[in-house]
Amino acid sequence: MKHISVLVPTGAAALSCIEGPFTLFNKVNDFLAAIGKPPMFIVQLVGLSKEPRVYDRLFRVYPDLVLAEVYKTDLIIIPAVNGDMETVIAENNDFFPWITAQYKAGAEVASLCVGAFLLAATGLVKGKRCATHWLSAHQFSKMFPDVEMVSDKVVTDENGIYSSGGANSFWNLLLYLIEKYTGREMAILSAKYFAIEIDRSNQSSFIMFKGQRDHQDDSVKKAQDFIELNFQEKISVDQLSDMLAIGRRSFERRFKKATTNTVAEYIQRVKIEAAKKDFETSRKNITEVMCDVGYSDTKAFRTIFKKNTGLSPIEYRNKYNKEALAL
Repeated sequence: MKHISVLVPTGAAALSCIEGPFTLFNKVNDFLAAIGKPPMFIVQLVGLSKEPRVYDRLFRVYPDLVLAEVYKTDLIIIPAVNGDMETVIAENNDFFPWITAQYKAGAEVASLCVGAFLLAATGLVKGKRCATHWLSAHQFSKMFPDVEMVSDKVVTDENGIYSSGGANSFWNLLLYLIEKYTGREMAILSAKYFAIEIDRSNQSSFIMFKGQRDHQDDSVKKAQDFIELNFQEKISVDQLSDMLAIGRRSFERRFKKATTNTVAEYIQRVKIEAAKKDFETSRKNITEVMCDVGYSDTKAFRTIFKKNTGLSPIEYRNKYNKEALAL
């Protein structure tokens, strides 16, 4: 049997990320019992103390065990914890040596949504890929520059260290683990029982580009303002650097440092975000939207749009615009 330790962290943890794994793995045990097979999982809630944690001001979660009582486990699940991430990490610091020791002893580790911040704080994902909620990806990259943030992915698997994308994407990671431990048939049965879309591989279509503005470089902010007001036009790096009276190479370096995007990437993302909004709210066809956001090559627009969203323009419009689908 596999021993699963679902952590009960300090702070504003997402209750669904604790209850969800507990329910799913126990339900798989029920499925196995129904076909005459022994249970596969022992699922326990593990905290820093046995004092109940109150989440959402409504629900008390009682840990089954404290860290010192878990000598060996097979899978550690780190739930999402919301709030100021520096504080969240500090409040849960005592988990990290235990997680690291268990991993070195053969345990696997899975972070759910922004639980990735706690995972990264252990140091186990240095030089590895990691996913988190797309809205927190920029902050994650700034806090953990030595981790490869893959903001479009729903599930990552790095030598027994797993992570999931935003919010309900954690269900896809749990199904991934169910398939790994019990087989495809049980994963499909679980997906059907819990009404989860199995094999969803990316969260690109959910990402809303807000523009990375949590920096102090005023010149870069002016460039961002100009791009966002004039994205329909052809904008060059030379044009922006001349406008700001900054050398081209210096401007490009400062822009990338402040936003984590090159100038060309930023312009592209602003254009695609505008196109997404058009597809969501208007009845314009693909050519009209393409022209409105400053593209003239249909093939290039389709390629760039799919690269950024994971969907073709028509797939995106049909997914998010019911009026367009009815045409």
